[in-house]
Amino acid sequence: MPSTKQKNLVIVESPSKAKTIEKYLGRNYHVVASLGHVRDLPKSQMGVDIDHDYEPKYISIRGKGPVIKDLKKEAKKAKRVYLAADPDREGEAIAWHVSHLLGLDDDDKNRVVFNEITKDTVKQAFKTPRSIDMNLVDAQQARRVLDRLVGYSISPILWAKVKKGLSAGRVQSIALKLVIERENEIKKFVPQEYWTIESIFKHNKDKFKANFYGLDGKKVELKNNDEVKEVLGRVDKKKDFSIDKVTKKERKRMPAAPFTTSSLQQEANKRLNFKTRKTMMIAQQLYEGINLGRKEGTVGLITYMRTDSKRISKVAEAEASKFIHEEYGEPFAIIKERKDKNQEGAQDAHEAIRPSSVFRTPASLKDILSRDQFRLYNLIWSRFVASQMTPAIFDTMTVDLSQNGVMFRANGSKIKFEGYRKVYQSAADKARKDNILPDLAEGDTAKLQSNDPAQHFTQPPARFTEASLVKALEENGVGRPSTYAPTIDTIQRRYYVKLNGKSFEPTELGEIVDNLIQAYFPDIVNIDFTANLEDELDHIEEGKENWVKVVDRYYKPFAKELESAEDKIEKVQIKDEPAGMDCDICGAPMVIKMGRYGKFYACSRFPACRNTKPIVKEIGVVCPKCKKGQVIERKSKKNRIFYGCSRYPDCDFVSWDKPINRDCPKDGHYLVEKKVKGGRQVICPNGDYEEDIQK
Repeated sequence: MPSTKQKNLVIVESPSKAKTIEKYLGRNYHVVASLGHVRDLPKSQMGVDIDHDYEPKYISIRGKGPVIKDLKKEAKKAKRVYLAADPDREGEAIAWHVSHLLGLDDDDKNRVVFNEITKDTVKQAFKTPRSIDMNLVDAQQARRVLDRLVGYSISPILWAKVKKGLSAGRVQSIALKLVIERENEIKKFVPQEYWTIESIFKHNKDKFKANFYGLDGKKVELKNNDEVKEVLGRVDKKKDFSIDKVTKKERKRMPAAPFTTSSLQQEANKRLNFKTRKTMMIAQQLYEGINLGRKEGTVGLITYMRTDSKRISKVAEAEASKFIHEEYGEPFAIIKERKDKNQEGAQDAHEAIRPSSVFRTPASLKDILSRDQFRLYNLIWSRFVASQMTPAIFDTMTVDLSQNGVMFRANGSKIKFEGYRKVYQSAADKARKDNILPDLAEGDTAKLQSNDPAQHFTQPPARFTEASLVKALEENGVGRPSTYAPTIDTIQRRYYVKLNGKSFEPTELGEIVDNLIQAYFPDIVNIDFTANLEDELDHIEEGKENWVKVVDRYYKPFAKELESAEDKIEKVQIKDEPAGMDCDICGAPMVIKMGRYGKFYACSRFPACRNTKPIVKEIGVVCPKCKKGQVIERKSKKNRIFYGCSRYPDCDFVSWDKPINRDCPKDGHYLVEKKVKGGRQVICPNGDYEEDIQK
């Protein structure tokens, strides 16, 4: 058995990744972890020499001394050192910093990269090591330096002019701006009334539904009840409707492409209720390796999870084709290669996110993976397999009926061939149910049975959820796959936004910060400006741009804004508001203060008296259970709003839906207001009564 001296040293970021790779490489290799970055800019100062080509001042990260010492010790006795950090800019930078600390030659072919942690892929990668790619390192340095220049320049101004502990950054400022702009759109929104008429027709013995379409050959929208009455007044109930047109078509629905980082975060948020940070944490575990037992050992179950590409390898395509043929049969396997177009500006450095082997089905791993690991793996596996399957095929039928110039239209559909839906169905797929119309032909007639006119109002744009905010950032070209989760986490930790259920609302503090940045640092919140920078970083990675010149181009205009802002920004006074009550400890007046997590009651004699109380929001409804307390709005541990009695724990009334000041006309039970698809309803929790809310 060779001694440790003769072993090759491999350095990765995480211990779990180290454990997996060491098993694959065998006894001639020793794999250790750097535990992420080992060097960074200092926290206590800017750490960038602006006058000397923005030279970064890197220092060893505090607390990493023992790790660095061990790495140096292992490197000294190693036969050869390999750097196997993740295959992206961040990983390349980690490899470069480790190389510097160990005194390695950057030109040595000691950098090993792989997109999936499986035995064959890892062993193959070690056959073709390369030198550190300084273009990738420089792209990461440019981002790090620019973010430091912006953050460490604006943050002290926010501390001095608003309050301590605030921060600003390129991507987080745009995320905050998007949330606030959406909130302003909602506030300005004026609902528009419109009506629909859903009617039931009968042909022979068959009944079917059709909706009002138009008048005298033209599509018409009904804006009020008078227009509805006018339409219905033209209909002769004794006369049959003639069937003017029957259109039968076969429609294909293509499967979605395999996941990118962005689409995985969005779908995991919608389907699994995972926050973006949780999605990335679990995906990292699946990528780095799970112990599957004696037979296979520790295996990376998915490919690298930070990617904006929809591309997959030929090997993965062939394996998927074989699996689909064996499991579902030839009709379900696509014949020609599909080509998915990447999002504009995508780097396409790695494959899409897919299982490392499609033959490791979710069912086969259910007893090995944790519940959350299983749910995310199942999502990734199903989406990938579906992407390599044939389209779903529907038979559709559209029927136009008319009488006295009044036109109705009926739409029917029936699934003819499941295709990819056998494996994976999106939320839209699940909502789509067969609606089979009777066998109708042009020239037939149908009798009108009943009309159901309904009033509706247009809805304001929805507030951003984590999923839709990630989508908006990606569509605007702001940030890259690795930045979405930390950006959303930051604006919540700073209390610039708060979650109401699953939706983001800006806080008063967030609006103050956004107003200051918009007024004095317009480039920071200019979406095009930030998106263009992302393109420039890509150009650095491709070797087309010099990183110092890119930083200089973006920093110089910002420096002028900074100089002007320091003089012009006046201190923002977030004044304490009178609470209208006295402190129950010392008797001094209570005030409303702005804290890290929002507003709260505090004694005006602070710090002499430290009495504080949470602010509870009464909704003006007497508790329906005890009839003594007030119903107040509360928040669960997961930040979801619910309603409870102010006399808790003496009264345990609780409801997820908002109670209202009315009793059910059927059984006298209390009523609640509930959000439903397409609007809101008043319902009885007993299930005996419901009514639409008409605004």
